[in-house]
Amino acid sequence: EWIRKREADLLPCSYYHLVFTLPEELNGLAIANPTLIYKTLFEAAWATLNQFGKTEGMQLGMIAIVHTWGQNLSLHPHLHCIVPGGGIDHHGKWKKKVRTDKYLFSVKAMSKVFRAKFVALLRTSGVKDSNLMDKLFTKNWVVYAKRPFGGPKQVIEYLGRYTHKVAISNHRIKEVTDKEVRFGYKDYRKGGEKKEMTLSNEEFARRFSLHILPKRFVRIRHYGILSSSWKRGKLQNLQAELKVERIVFLPQTLLKKCRCCKEGNLVTIAIFGQRGPPQDFLFVTQTLSAK
Repeated sequence: EWIRKREADLLPCSYYHLVFTLPEELNGLAIANPTLIYKTLFEAAWATLNQFGKTEGMQLGMIAIVHTWGQNLSLHPHLHCIVPGGGIDHHGKWKKKVRTDKYLFSVKAMSKVFRAKFVALLRTSGVKDSNLMDKLFTKNWVVYAKRPFGGPKQVIEYLGRYTHKVAISNHRIKEVTDKEVRFGYKDYRKGGEKKEMTLSNEEFARRFSLHILPKRFVRIRHYGILSSSWKRGKLQNLQAELKVERIVFLPQTLLKKCRCCKEGNLVTIAIFGQRGPPQDFLFVTQTLSAK
């Protein structure tokens, strides 16, 4: 349902994918006060993009999704941002981003502004560790710009894959014993080389728990012309101006006929959540199928 709504919000323009990453020096504070750090990550990233947009005379929009993990379950807070290649000018009209290269803005310039915005917000929130602040300014922060999406369809495909992703999926877990967990991961420092790692059950649980967000923390947020308040009053007018074909969603219908024999009627015997059926149910159904 969330993906369907986002599809209705799309504009006929290029979309860009940016990743704002926090340095490892902030990991300790992220463990001690995750709400502060992740909230500040959202705010600093949007403040950075908003500043660059205003420099070009337009109000941008952004969908941001926080991820906290690396492939080996280490703490690696970063923000995936989807940004349309244009915005609203001072007259309320659509203004397309004029780019000189394949990316939205200079990543080097954004990295410096992002660092300054984040540290300033930390200070405002009451963090007074001068040693930490000094370390943060001696490091080059990373804002990574991926290649633009091919079009609105690719944006929807991306959202469908990554918006509700968790730290590790079942297919990466190779073996579980009463003492250890063995899982696969990609080592991006070596070009995405596939490797395996074995951790004690306690260490695996510790790492996994690092990525449980605080209660009621909103991990997907919308800003600017993609915010809820802006879309309620102005999105339809903008889409009409840009001649966007409106998407009308028809009510979903339940599948009654078997798609194999085309004759038998399907009967609902259980309904599962998004994470799939429990193992005991799979065992029973597999046993019945074998007979």
